[in-house]
Amino acid sequence: MSEKRKWFGEERRNKIVSLLQTRDEPQTGSALAEELNVSRQVIVQDISLLKARNIPVIATSQGYVLNEQDPQSILFSKVIACFHPPEKAEEELFVLVDHGITVKDVKVEHPIYGDLTASIMVSSRKEVKQFIEKVKETNASYLSELTDGVHLHTLEAKSKEDLDDGIRALDKAGFLLHDHAAK
Repeated sequence: MSEKRKWFGEERRNKIVSLLQTRDEPQTGSALAEELNVSRQVIVQDISLLKARNIPVIATSQGYVLNEQDPQSILFSKVIACFHPPEKAEEELFVLVDHGITVKDVKVEHPIYGDLTASIMVSSRKEVKQFIEKVKETNASYLSELTDGVHLHTLEAKSKEDLDDGIRALDKAGFLLHDHAAK
């Protein structure tokens, strides 16, 4: 039985970037820790150091990804305001991903901390289910619970049509926040 190699400092951080560049799936902190023979906490610290150096590592609900934009994949992006109770989160996300949209994040305006943003990065029903399951398993609260259901999402799609169709479907399902005073 061979011993696993232990990675140290800068070499380990370079290896993390390399692994994220070469893998198609998000990598969990636990999986990276096991592979690099360190604790998960060391990986979390390494990710923070990489982010401080402007390495575009994003922590998603599925694990870490490197956000290197492919110039060939021009994406259309829009921020939308939504409103719904926590039990409708899955339905809201399904409407969006079913239209080919990636939900990048959720943002709320907290009275003390200002804007709070959390990465979601879901683009399929499978990823939505994993996200919702993780919320349930950890007994976590949705950010929107801090603002009685009001929140923003940053959306991305490969076409303006997909983006517009998804937003219309979201509106039809009653999830978009409207200025009722203007009506």
